[in-house]
Amino acid sequence: CLQIQRALLALTIPLETLQAVKGRMLQAMHKGLSRQTHAQADVRMLPTYVCSTPDGTEKGEFLVVEMCQNHVRTLWMALAGDGNQSPQITYKTFDMPEDIMQGKGEALFDFIAQSLRQFLDGIGRPQHHLPLGFVFPFSCRQTQLDKAELISWSKGFSCSDVEGRDVVQLLQSAINKQELYHVEVVALLNDTVGTMMTCSLSGKPCEIALIVDKGTNSCFMTEAHLVEMVEDSSGQMCVNTEWGYFGDDGALRDILTPYDHNVDKESSNPGTKRFEKLIGSLYLGEIVRHVLITLAAEKALFIGRNIAILRKKGSIKTQQILEIIDSEKGMAEAKRTLEALGLQPSEQDCCRVQQVCRMVLSRAAALCATGLAAILSYMCRSRELEHLSVNVAVDGDLYQGQSRFGEILQSVTGLLAPECSATLLPSVDGTGKGAAMVTAVALRLAAHRREVNELLAPLRLSRADLEHVQALMRQEMELGLKQETNDTSSLRMLPTYVCGTPDGTEQGDFLALDLGGTNFRVLVVRIAEDGIRMASEIYIIPINIMQGTGEALFDHIVNCIADFQLKHELMGQVLPLGFTFSFPCQQLGLDKAVLLSWTKGFSASGCVGQDVVQLLRQAAQRKQYSGLKVVAVVNDTVGTMMSCGHEDPKCEIGLIVGTGTNACYMEEMQNVGTVEGDEGRMCINMEWGAFGDNGCLNDFFTDFDRLVDEKTINPGRQRFEKLISGMYLGEIVRHILLTLVEKQLLFQGRPCPKLHTKDIFQTKFLSEIDGLAVQHVQTILQNLELKASFEDSALVREVCQTVSLRAAQLCAAGLAAVAEKMRQSRGLPHLAVTVGVDGTLYKMHPSFSKHIEQTLKYLAPHCAVTFLRSEDGSGKGAALVAAVACRGAE
Repeated sequence: CLQIQRALLALTIPLETLQAVKGRMLQAMHKGLSRQTHAQADVRMLPTYVCSTPDGTEKGEFLVVEMCQNHVRTLWMALAGDGNQSPQITYKTFDMPEDIMQGKGEALFDFIAQSLRQFLDGIGRPQHHLPLGFVFPFSCRQTQLDKAELISWSKGFSCSDVEGRDVVQLLQSAINKQELYHVEVVALLNDTVGTMMTCSLSGKPCEIALIVDKGTNSCFMTEAHLVEMVEDSSGQMCVNTEWGYFGDDGALRDILTPYDHNVDKESSNPGTKRFEKLIGSLYLGEIVRHVLITLAAEKALFIGRNIAILRKKGSIKTQQILEIIDSEKGMAEAKRTLEALGLQPSEQDCCRVQQVCRMVLSRAAALCATGLAAILSYMCRSRELEHLSVNVAVDGDLYQGQSRFGEILQSVTGLLAPECSATLLPSVDGTGKGAAMVTAVALRLAAHRREVNELLAPLRLSRADLEHVQALMRQEMELGLKQETNDTSSLRMLPTYVCGTPDGTEQGDFLALDLGGTNFRVLVVRIAEDGIRMASEIYIIPINIMQGTGEALFDHIVNCIADFQLKHELMGQVLPLGFTFSFPCQQLGLDKAVLLSWTKGFSASGCVGQDVVQLLRQAAQRKQYSGLKVVAVVNDTVGTMMSCGHEDPKCEIGLIVGTGTNACYMEEMQNVGTVEGDEGRMCINMEWGAFGDNGCLNDFFTDFDRLVDEKTINPGRQRFEKLISGMYLGEIVRHILLTLVEKQLLFQGRPCPKLHTKDIFQTKFLSEIDGLAVQHVQTILQNLELKASFEDSALVREVCQTVSLRAAQLCAAGLAAVAEKMRQSRGLPHLAVTVGVDGTLYKMHPSFSKHIEQTLKYLAPHCAVTFLRSEDGSGKGAALVAAVACRGAE
């Protein structure tokens, strides 16, 4: 029959069209998640403030009140923290009078509270504190887990004075009127979220839920930072899509049939919830009814019969459709249903009606699969995964009542999202159990949050703390600069005998040697009017030489210099050499520096107390190497300042934040009491890594810092450096993580043998983790043999961010002291100065530099501080110091 074929074809959606609809759904989801476009989005993507799925450790007693279509369901559940394997559950249902559904809002909530009171009386009415979860299956604008304003009623409800008001507060007030003061509404959720949490009780947690009932909806877990309406962007967030509204902007116009338009016109809300009206069981019977009316008018059905009954809304129920679809009993059910309507169907009529019912249901299942595929693809892309495997909780009479629906849902989803594997789990206990789990998880997270905050509180510095550190740094600077108090200061404030920065007239070829870690560089630097050109080689210092004899160390350095000159055809030339030596030295002249102490893992014997330039010259004599002319020795901080000073004349501060940390700056000679002369300026090497070695920073040292300090090769020394630099931050994080595991706040308290290995958590992980999505944090932790949940990964990221932020803020407090001292020494109301900066932590960490700059703005409000990264390292700076010295000599 052509008419039947035409009707069935109208209800058939090709796969390519479903792909297009999936793309539109994805666009609508992005629109709903964006702060800029959320207000105009038809798919609302509402944050639920459900931030985690159960992990099995939840315990306690919980109440639930669930609003259903025409009744209220109350539930009490006890969890033993045994993996949620044996929850105790008691529930009772209270039928809701129809007049309450359209009456006053106050009467509705009073009825719910009265039902709750009766339920508690029936189970012995426990008087201890009982947290309650409230299942409220209507569109709400949530701003907290326990705060939600009703957007609009649906499903036959139209109670007055509720829309726009906080329904949690309305319920709590009604509960208090019943004198149930020990009952506290902790969480509000809709039935979709409850379904997801119900199916998360055992095994792998569910991260998606679908409801395919009278209405339809979905929710899923995503990273909170993708939900732009939420201020707290850490961790996860369950998003309630409210996808029933999809298509209200016309996105479904190419698949809507005349039957759908007729159903929409007769509905109580024409023009809205267009997607739901294609899927929800409230409407499928109506779609079939309008198809049958059209086919009867075209004389393809019920020829010669009176079809007036079909024009009556509600004459065909969705439940009848589900029974007609059945392969074995469907024809008999079709005949019984049609005869009850007085239509006296032929066998052909029954067959054709069955075809129509199957097509309407198949279309609904295919569209539901399209929405699910959009969610799956979104999750897979946002997590940057090649393949996503996830559990999907499903509830509702369409899915539960008709296996054909589930089969189509599964197969079409696989076709539309082949990169994802979705396991559909039917919800068997309703949403009440899930609501209890939401409440239990919320209380678990709140308790964990309190403990985590208490643990991390000493690492979180207030503005007053930072101002105090700034004042202490200034105090130590003043003491270190004076001859008579220099010995009492933890800051060495070492004169460098560098008395000028580059002025642009320097020219010539210079050698540079940059020694400050396990790798060192030899460079040739050619300075000309048209710029600077460099060539360099990196050489490795083995551990046995770093910690062997001084003779072996400096012999190795001379060998490397000779190798460099040979490679670059410089043999026979004696070029002025600038020596960057990045360890604490007492400088007695530009080319004379006495090593005060080794740092950064060096411990070569026979060097402390010796002039390092002389040690280098002696090594050259032993090696009979005559091509060495050391003009200047500087540390890496001074080299960095000079390197950037060639680019920016205002660069008068040098900063290193890498394996170690240090700073230098140009001080007025009149303030430098440790050298003679009052004219001009001299660069002071602060050696600020030792700030606090005299105990002045003890109040800022946490137990974690002390644990790290005790295991270093120089306990009690370089205290400031051990709070800031890359050599130590990873170890601080490792000790914090171990404490969190011990307190069962991380990895569920499971033993983590790998975490007990010193230096296993490298500082580079802090830089990587800070800006990463949580899924990628999980990957890093897996490589460390740490099996981490989403919450574990978010907590590890928070620890890394806390430790990194403290380091950056302390660094800023030190810089603020330096900049303010320079400004005041020069008698300026405002100072504009540039900081030349180098170091892997500063350069590689995604937010370290930003935190320094933000903190510096309020600690030094009268200073405009610009940061200039040294791209060529301190080796170039050492050559420039040599060039400036040669210029001065000429």
